[in-house]
Amino acid sequence: MMRDDKDALDELLDGLKQQRDELRVQMHLAKLEAQEEWEEIEKKWDHEVKPKLDAIQDDTMESSKNIFNSLRSIAEEIENGYNRIKKHLE
Repeated sequence: MMRDDKDALDELLDGLKQQRDELRVQMHLAKLEAQEEWEEIEKKWDHEVKPKLDAIQDDTMESSKNIFNSLRSIAEEIENGYNRIKKHLE
């Protein structure tokens, strides 16, 4: 069960990384509102996602379950933010 959760999270994070890279290329065309939202999402990525990813890798799978669930929630918030930015770019 934990393996399936990890695989699902890995897939979500891989998708986010791809979206992040694609959006970074298009940001120079973004409106000010989209730029501001991007900056907020980047703060979450840098200050919440990256440290939790590092913690999961350093911890045992059992003790990292709370971090894992928190990371999934933050990743979903970031995904929603990326979707809002895409709408601004259309």
